[in-house]
Amino acid sequence: MAVSIKQTSDVAATITVSVAAADYQPQVEKELKNYQKRANIPGFRPGHAPLGLIKKQVGTSVKVEEINKAVVGALFGYIEEQKLDILGSPIPAENEPEYDFATQEDFEFAYDVALAPKIDVQLTKEDKLTYYRIEATKQMEDDQIKRMLDNAGKQVDADSVEDNDVVYGRMVELEGGAPKQGGIEAEKALILPRYAKDEAQKAKLLGAKVGDSITLEPHALYAGEEAEVATLLNIEKEAVPALDGVSFSYQIHRISRREPAELNEAFFVEAFGEGSEIRTEEALRQNIRESFSEQFATESDYKFIRDLRAHLLEKAGKVAYDEALLKRIFLARNKEAKAEDLDRDMPKILDDITFDRIKGQMLEAAGVKIEEADVQKFALIVAKNQFAMYGMTSVPDEVLENYAQSMLKEDRSRENIIDRVADSKLATIARQQASVTEQVVSPEEFNALMSEGANA
Repeated sequence: MAVSIKQTSDVAATITVSVAAADYQPQVEKELKNYQKRANIPGFRPGHAPLGLIKKQVGTSVKVEEINKAVVGALFGYIEEQKLDILGSPIPAENEPEYDFATQEDFEFAYDVALAPKIDVQLTKEDKLTYYRIEATKQMEDDQIKRMLDNAGKQVDADSVEDNDVVYGRMVELEGGAPKQGGIEAEKALILPRYAKDEAQKAKLLGAKVGDSITLEPHALYAGEEAEVATLLNIEKEAVPALDGVSFSYQIHRISRREPAELNEAFFVEAFGEGSEIRTEEALRQNIRESFSEQFATESDYKFIRDLRAHLLEKAGKVAYDEALLKRIFLARNKEAKAEDLDRDMPKILDDITFDRIKGQMLEAAGVKIEEADVQKFALIVAKNQFAMYGMTSVPDEVLENYAQSMLKEDRSRENIIDRVADSKLATIARQQASVTEQVVSPEEFNALMSEGANA
């Protein structure tokens, strides 16, 4: 079997694999005999059908399969042996001739390959970058303490309705100011005033006391939202539109209120455990600042990587690619993709390719590898940050570990985390090689910077 290459440009080539009968025929004969042993053909004992009959039935398909195996093996063996740096996978050359596999013995298959362009980008102290470190405000600390105290609080009964209460009562449909014969009745109607959509209806609830009966219009209370009205009245969604303008009496049976916990020893034990040293407000605030710092570090790193990417792409300048060939490769591997969408997205795709190659080269030059321990550690950081988004800053290690492992079991999620680990290591290299100035900003200032970058 002969393999040759013809470079058609700096970034494209055609690899030709020439196949003769001697390259595949022995394996074809072997497979046909194996098929003969397994064949169960009417009129013959199992495994004793004539080889000629076997060849007639499946000879061509076995031949095609073995030729394909031989060609693919030779093609990728050649790419590896020659250490060809290619983008994507080889693709059959355009206008390839059609072969009669039943009668022909010698074949020549040509494959187009996209060669990776040479990119030489390095960072020096002449390269200026900024790392934006986010610091939480005191208001954010106060809000977090309030959330923690609310979460650790308990439900108590109240005498009159306030905005954040849960109100329980009986709702009865009215007609002419009196209960409607055969009308809707909801014995356990639950209302959360803070979710009311109509201020006039909400005003009737606020200040009402246990035992009071007030007149409400459920349809107006929730602005006609079928799911919410149906849940309140325990009816089907289809019945909701007919209730527009219909009044109900609502007798309040109970008012439940979340009473926050106090900032005392019991709260600290419940929130952080017996063995924790957090027993004062200042220690709590320090813990919150550290949690925010960990959470914000991921966002700061993300912006730094985004800025670094833009800087490296600018240094790389215009990189030559065989765009037509890359489109063919992409469309061949993604059957659902559309050519017009690919045309639109091509500039971004090429930037992604360029950045990935620069990143790989910089990591390799620095002798940096991504180990499984790096992936596991970063997955825990992602898990912790996701819980922190919901105000959960004291999640047990076992819960974090289980959540992290569940993310790593999903291929796409795992690939994303590996990519982010690579970005993190690239950021470390950049901070060593370039001139990086650290600037402290508030979350609001940081968000403004991110918005500016998104609109640029």
